[in-house]
Amino acid sequence: MLQHTTLRSLTAGLVALATSCIAFAAPVVTPDPPKVNAKGYVLVDYLTGRTLVQHNADERLAPASLTKMMTSYVLGTEIKNGNVTEQDMVKIGPNASLYTNAELRGSSLMFVQVDTEVPLGELNRGIIVVSGNDACIAVAEHLAGTEDAFADMMNAYADHLGMTGSHFMNSHGLDHPEHYTTAHDMATLGAALIRDLPEEYAIYADKSYTWDGREQFNRNALLWDKDLGADGIKTGHTNEAGYSLVSSAVKDDMRLVAVVMGTDSTRARNAESRKLLQYGFRFFETVVPYEPGTVFAEERVWFGTQEKIELGVLETVATTLPKGQRKNLKADFELTSRPEAPIAKGDQFGVVHVTLDGEDIATYPLVALHDVEEAGWFSKLIDHILLFIHNLTN
Repeated sequence: MLQHTTLRSLTAGLVALATSCIAFAAPVVTPDPPKVNAKGYVLVDYLTGRTLVQHNADERLAPASLTKMMTSYVLGTEIKNGNVTEQDMVKIGPNASLYTNAELRGSSLMFVQVDTEVPLGELNRGIIVVSGNDACIAVAEHLAGTEDAFADMMNAYADHLGMTGSHFMNSHGLDHPEHYTTAHDMATLGAALIRDLPEEYAIYADKSYTWDGREQFNRNALLWDKDLGADGIKTGHTNEAGYSLVSSAVKDDMRLVAVVMGTDSTRARNAESRKLLQYGFRFFETVVPYEPGTVFAEERVWFGTQEKIELGVLETVATTLPKGQRKNLKADFELTSRPEAPIAKGDQFGVVHVTLDGEDIATYPLVALHDVEEAGWFSKLIDHILLFIHNLTN
């Protein structure tokens, strides 16, 4: 056991001289979350993944057209991977026309015509902006042959993203007893669209789309709220599901993802989503207390060409805090292994614990910030002797 593996407190400029500058500090108060009238909801900080508000977030609910986010994710990934292009022409089959598929009548449509060919990129916009069920079926059949096979692809992607509470039976979201998701899973999917497919996600901000001379408007009313900073994501409605909305907005370098499922009206889903987003922006902030390359420790290296190595963080260290609490952050680090050469930049030797009021709020790997080559045999022999003596005396 090494003595230098004990915890050491660091301030790293976060609390420096705070008490000498402020005699009396006003308490930081974060009010309770707003009451949201929905079957299930969640509010998540996109960058850190921290859940700020939730209720029934893991309850299985009918997703309605929120399903199209997964259809979009599969299609966007196929385009990104080069398996298809937006210029590919898609033959519209009878399953994708309201005139030959009675299930589509009365639902949201792009209004593609059977036996015509439509560019895949246009169908993509028809799915995202105007929530076209016909466009979903056309894309599903183009990518997988049948909609059942495409549903298998959707479920495989859901498993990959960790959406453990979801199961998809179709590409559009019309009600089915085995077609369900959760508010938490929809937040996960929304974040994945933003993170993995920025070009695909950019389409979600479009307020309208015109196909074959017919202009239709995006049902996400938050896009018209200039103060909110919303740029997506997707609405949904069926009789079973109620009115739902997955939304995302950016303000002051903070992005939030809100999910509201099962409200009573379009007005309610907009109002309840706005409540969550405004609460998050008003009372929380995303902070980056440590930039990549921040040094936390300088430790003895054994068997190396250098005597010391700098240990710190190489990734962007972000966390979500109640506003006004940044000055109270502290960091501790714990060494879990002894630095022995050869060492490559990024090798982990411990953990950094970021704490607020004595409570861990984030942990990050403590890694080597540079390489250290292995020393020659004579230097290593000396270190073996020194290390033997060190272990005896400690």
